[in-house]
Amino acid sequence: MSVVFSETLQRSGGKIMHSNVLPVLTGQSIEGYGKRNYCCCRNMASSSLGRRLVACLLNVSEALRKDLVETVAKAALYDTEGVRREGTAVLNIFNDRDYNRSVITIVASIDSIGEAVLSACEKACKLIDMRAHIGVHPCMGAVDLIPIYPLGEEVGAEDCAKEAQAVARGLTERVQGTSAFLFGWADSPLQRGLAQRRKEMGWFKKTPDLQAIRPDVGPQPQKQFGLTGVGASAYVMNCNVTIDTQDIALGRSIATAIRESTPGGLPGVQVLALPHMGAVEIACNVESVKGSPPSHTGAGEPWPAFSIGGQLYCHAPASLITARVAELAGRQGVGTKATALVGFTPRECRGLAELALSQGIAEFWKEQRRIRM
Repeated sequence: MSVVFSETLQRSGGKIMHSNVLPVLTGQSIEGYGKRNYCCCRNMASSSLGRRLVACLLNVSEALRKDLVETVAKAALYDTEGVRREGTAVLNIFNDRDYNRSVITIVASIDSIGEAVLSACEKACKLIDMRAHIGVHPCMGAVDLIPIYPLGEEVGAEDCAKEAQAVARGLTERVQGTSAFLFGWADSPLQRGLAQRRKEMGWFKKTPDLQAIRPDVGPQPQKQFGLTGVGASAYVMNCNVTIDTQDIALGRSIATAIRESTPGGLPGVQVLALPHMGAVEIACNVESVKGSPPSHTGAGEPWPAFSIGGQLYCHAPASLITARVAELAGRQGVGTKATALVGFTPRECRGLAELALSQGIAEFWKEQRRIRM
């Protein structure tokens, strides 16, 4: 099993911001590191550390309370005695107040990720009560999503699937009353994608009917904890494009046009249009898809590609998504305001994980000075 990255790290076709580190894209020194250069760490790919790496982009339903979200992140890094878990780091905390949702990027070896994630989930379930949750982004659980992605050469689909299944069982055993559904490689044997499973569970409904849900793991969902999605897949990037309008109908038409399921849409792109900070955000989950980059998407930045166990994967670049949204909005006389990458591209995640772990920087998000709380 292997993960091998080959990625073009250019940005074009619109103003693109990171919720994390901009200098990574050009190989300049990372903010807070002076002359320590990111490029030198890309040579660590063959290290034993790098070969076993995985990432979990933990989604929790809270963003208004900064201290609470950081407490959840730190629970992944330290045990109940305050002793640090070796070989684990939190690279980034992305927070969106309008959505009342945070994404915590946890990295560790496949052998260590489970305990780190479960400890964070336990803390989140103690601190977040879905009965009091308010936010415009769809969600069902205090811990809404636990995806596990392979980063290292010695980690494959089966490894991540087993770990995700173990995390789902562990969550429901450690926090009585929690329940979970499985997706991706962890959803054996069907391996249904996240979007399909969310639809089946009623995740997109404004008020999901918890009594109608049959979870894969755990009891009937309770209002306090809700329902958690747990799964594994090739890396999924989040790319959100804000258009300068409050016309949600226009946003939804753009979302439909670029969605993978629409003829002529972008492969691997799942989309929602949501009101956001006085405008409309085209919120995209950019899934990695099997095979070579498609030929029908036009000229521009090459699609970043990597392999898992000899299987080639690629994903749509942020510049293409931005350009497509800008084109569709422009036809209606509407401009784009910005594009935000929530977290990292697959290659950036791998490189920064190696950097943080090799330097022993558990709370790496603080080094970036990019917490948007």
